Amino acid sequence: MIETSHPPVYYIPIEDIDSELLESSTKKTFCEYKGQASYFSIRVGGKRSTNAAWTYPNPSPGYEDLADTVAFYPGRADACYVGDEKVQPQDGDFYGGWITTEIVGPFKGGPGSSAW
Repeated sequence: MIETSHPPVYYIPIEDIDSELLESSTKKTFCEYKGQASYFSIRVGGKRSTNAAWTYPNPSPGYEDLADTVAFYPGRADACYVGDEKVQPQDGDFYGGWITTEIVGPFKGGPGSSAW
């Protein structure tokens, strides 16, 4: 999914994810377009990344394709890839965009960009 002034966010079908690595979180947020998001922490081996992924269990009308998918913050993982290319995370704690060499900014998230 691409939103204004954002690099793409990849929503992965939940059946393609090892559910044993996801731990439900109590964190919830609300997007005026997509609806209420629920979060997951990721645990792999002895490492845990808190609130590193999110889902829209009951997305708003127009965003039904997001149901049963999970998105990941690339900055909260050791590495994320698109094909063979390692992704650069979008600046900022709020955004989950995946930046590759084919994606050109500017993007929201960096200092001074919150009012765009």
